Amino acid sequence: MQPVERSAVTSDPTRSALEATVAGPTAKERSGLGLTNELHAYKTTGTGYTVENPTQAALAQLVYTATQLAGRGTVEVNGRRYSRSSFESLTPAILVELPLPYESVTSPLRLAGSANTFEATFQYELADSAAKVLAKHFVTATSGNGARGTYDVNIPFTASASGKGTLTVYENSAATGKRVNQVEIPLTLQP
Repeated sequence: MQPVERSAVTSDPTRSALEATVAGPTAKERSGLGLTNELHAYKTTGTGYTVENPTQAALAQLVYTATQLAGRGTVEVNGRRYSRSSFESLTPAILVELPLPYESVTSPLRLAGSANTFEATFQYELADSAAKVLAKHFVTATSGNGARGTYDVNIPFTASASGKGTLTVYENSAATGKRVNQVEIPLTLQP
């Protein structure tokens, strides 16, 4: 599960976003991020959506997309209500909703999303294309230890020139100290 940028081209942004989800990831997202698509078709009903023989991943893609844009916490699919928490097993321990992959960013970089990590804490590291670390610190979400919490922080950084960069979020294993639940977001850094 990885949020990506899509433009809504209609007066119905939820429908536009769902159709973009059905269309699947771009070639750049497939090759650079390894993204795939499980939601191949859906129908709108009077109270929600129908999906024929959906996988859990297809349901998760539909529910995450519809709840992101519709301003609601649940979505009805095939007569049953789902929320994002219905798909906790498919959601990364650290879900980065901002910034989006390949986004062009300036300082301060806004890092936002949700996390379900030990003691609600994880680390971030922002590096330029030469792997020079521009910012590194920890974030504490609103919940952890089995309960997903939200986070929203601003990361100041100084980039000497425009160029590629990577935001890496990760948790340090309590057992080994090694990085776990690592997610890398490719970015374009602007001075």
